[in-house]
Amino acid sequence: MAKEVRTRFAPSPTGYLHVGGLRTALYGWLFSRKHGGKFILRIEDTDQQRFVDGAVDLIYRSMAETGLTYDEGPDIGGNYGPYIQSERREIYKEYADKLVEAGGAYYCFCDKDTLDAKRKIAEDKGEAYRYDRTCMNIPLEEARKRIAAGESYVVRQRIPDEGEAYFDDLIFGHISVDVAELEDGILLKSDGLPTYNFANVVDDHLMEISHIIRGTEYLSSTPKYNLIYRAFGWDVPEYLHLPPVMKNEKQKLSKRHGDASFEDFLQKGYLKEAIVNYIALLGWSPGTNQEIFTMEELYKAFDVSGISRSPAIFDVQKLTWMNEEYIRNMDVDAFIERARPYFAEAIDPDQFDMHVLCAALRPRISTLCDIPEKIAFLAKMPDYDIELFRHKKMKTDPVMAADCLNACKAVLETVEDWRIDPIHDALSALAQERGQKPGQLFYCLRIGITGTAVTPGGAMEAAYLIGKEETLRRLDESLSKLA
Repeated sequence: MAKEVRTRFAPSPTGYLHVGGLRTALYGWLFSRKHGGKFILRIEDTDQQRFVDGAVDLIYRSMAETGLTYDEGPDIGGNYGPYIQSERREIYKEYADKLVEAGGAYYCFCDKDTLDAKRKIAEDKGEAYRYDRTCMNIPLEEARKRIAAGESYVVRQRIPDEGEAYFDDLIFGHISVDVAELEDGILLKSDGLPTYNFANVVDDHLMEISHIIRGTEYLSSTPKYNLIYRAFGWDVPEYLHLPPVMKNEKQKLSKRHGDASFEDFLQKGYLKEAIVNYIALLGWSPGTNQEIFTMEELYKAFDVSGISRSPAIFDVQKLTWMNEEYIRNMDVDAFIERARPYFAEAIDPDQFDMHVLCAALRPRISTLCDIPEKIAFLAKMPDYDIELFRHKKMKTDPVMAADCLNACKAVLETVEDWRIDPIHDALSALAQERGQKPGQLFYCLRIGITGTAVTPGGAMEAAYLIGKEETLRRLDESLSKLA
């Protein structure tokens, strides 16, 4: 029977979920769903110096918003918990001791001052410092007595004296390194907490993770991880290392350098579905020309063979295009509900025909944050310069505008059925009667009742939305400007 596919996303609670982290989580989720497996959330908080209050809740919220539902995790439980590393301290201590007994590690009593002095000597010589294995040959019983006596210690990995450390990656193939290049790194710190390297190996084994999906920044350390697996006699999981997401050809996208996070893009008015869809295509190709995917379509199409070895460049313009597509294709009621807070920044949504407004608005916005500015004229006529009526292509000017607005006002006063079509029919008839191009009339009317040359929809939609009484009032106001 084939082993169950189990993937994990293991973020550190250091702030908002950044784009690279979200892609890692997404690919882990897609892979597990594709193969009918389990997706696990684990919080890696052993680096307490970088811990940010509230960041764990942000992780939960971001996972929920992106639709990356997990089968096990700190807030929902599971059979392999705890799922927060700081709550697994005793587990790491137990396995560190077992690794020492197995010969894959040893207790080290070198104090910080001694190590700093040795490091400085190496630096003065222009050499890279490596731990000199001072404590490697201390007999185990002697080491245990020193520990029992209260002496401070760490647990260091025992790198073999010769040979190669290696692993196989589903994207990059076979990777090996001469063990002579590896240092006996610390696995368990003096405060009893594990280093990232050790905690991940122990947790991934105990949680039965079958496939480890993470960034290429871990390629160089993975051979050392596998030495730990082999020292324990554990099965080695499959690896899939993802090339980085870049902001340009030379610079990696990084939240440490202030690059936008998932939360940032939400605040900028991008739809979460568009963000996830775009990130899925950062370094992965479905092998077809399809670019817009539902989550179900994504995991059905997802295949490791479509992942590129090359870095992916984050293109905000492409994300914006995709966001526009999502906005245009959303169910109108779903869009109104999602965009309601943005409408409320400028108008009272309950006072307007939102279906008509959205039909006019959606083709003209890129993000939800565009909405307030685009519709502000509905709540209040802005102050404008009458030179706005002057349009070279339309062949209009303030003098013509005054004549047009007077004629429009007289006709609109007679329109009883205040809907878009009757308004349009009345004004079209007026233009024909005057022997005038409708575009000229409509352009002048648009400015006369909105105070702006560009609005969602045309002059008829604007007149309908603000209502007959307000339309006539604004025409009087504009005519006063033109007098």
